[in-house]
Amino acid sequence: MTTGEKLAMLRKKKGITQEELSEILGVSRQSVSRWEMDVSFPETEKLIKLSRLFDCSIDFLLNSGFSEKNENTGISFDECRKFIKECGYFFIATVKENKPRLRPFGMIYSNEKGLYIATDKQKNAYKEIKENPFVEVGSYNLATRKWIRISAEAEEENSIAVHEEMINAYSVIKAKYIGERQADFVIFRLSIQDAYIE
Repeated sequence: MTTGEKLAMLRKKKGITQEELSEILGVSRQSVSRWEMDVSFPETEKLIKLSRLFDCSIDFLLNSGFSEKNENTGISFDECRKFIKECGYFFIATVKENKPRLRPFGMIYSNEKGLYIATDKQKNAYKEIKENPFVEVGSYNLATRKWIRISAEAEEENSIAVHEEMINAYSVIKAKYIGERQADFVIFRLSIQDAYIE
């Protein structure tokens, strides 16, 4: 995740607009927009203010290799996937007409760049995520009596490599979506905003 992507994620999580952030920092809205698109980079003084405002380290903002270790919990993409796979299932909460919708999911994948879920474009879950990309994922391990909870923004993933990796991870995808139904298969990358195990 780039510095710009992190700034956009943290700003949205805080519930402020680019214009509001620009007023807080004493810069133009266009400057904030350029930072978030990785066209330009905030000065050191602005990075310090941003780290205080978003309650994160400057190192977190600058580390472009970001393995999605959550700033507060230290949970990586791979640790999230392993916990969920051990549970055998997970639930995803979406929103439809301002009402939460909870449903079981089964396919989850991770690599060094992200945590991914898969669904079918014909399903309601796909339509709800496209309308409102903010989701929550949860899974409970009966053996350890621990939960994982993940708040994220879901973005459609178009990487051919990720599609191939996920297809290879789940034989059911190969059986169902190779051929004429391939266009219905969709993967979302979860931009994690918060994750914790309790």
